[in-house]
Amino acid sequence: MTFDPNELEASAIYKLLTGSIIPRPIGWISSISEDGINNLAPFSYFNMLGDDPPHVMFSTRRDNNKNKDTLNNVLATKQFVVNMVTEDVVEQMNTTSQSIPADESEFDLANLTPIPSIKVKPMRVKESKIHFECELVHHYFLEGHQQGGACVVIGRIVMMHFDDQVLLEDYKINLETYKPVSRLAGSNYSKIGEIFSIKRS
Repeated sequence: MTFDPNELEASAIYKLLTGSIIPRPIGWISSISEDGINNLAPFSYFNMLGDDPPHVMFSTRRDNNKNKDTLNNVLATKQFVVNMVTEDVVEQMNTTSQSIPADESEFDLANLTPIPSIKVKPMRVKESKIHFECELVHHYFLEGHQQGGACVVIGRIVMMHFDDQVLLEDYKINLETYKPVSRLAGSNYSKIGEIFSIKRS
């Protein structure tokens, strides 16, 4: 079957895309408001953009033409932290996806421990094994939307934190101790399954 996105309902487009573009890494984004309130929320529209210099991106939906707290905070402070999601914190990550008042913190809601960053103001999640401190370099609001669209946020990594237990020699990552979790569709997530290698020709 073929589909013209201009002729589909938004819910159908969402299901087709999130069900087929998988698995998606999860960017667990911590930010801080101008009033000093810590915010934490997961985004599966997330990935790295490059390593020279290192940049990441995440995209946040704007349902009903309204910004999420994360976006408001990042646009105001120009900073955020990416906390990578692993099997041992996936339930708490899911808890932080709830909508709560802007003057409350998801760290408290999910019983997570905020710890200071080195170069940016937003806190890191102590329970996460990997953190990337980021400074905002660019943002772009998708055009032609009908219900609010989304905003793409690009950040430059200015500091990286890795738990010793996930590191191997020569800066390689130990997947057996890292145990990352990725997003599928609906309520589904995935763990690392069978791994195979193909050498580049």
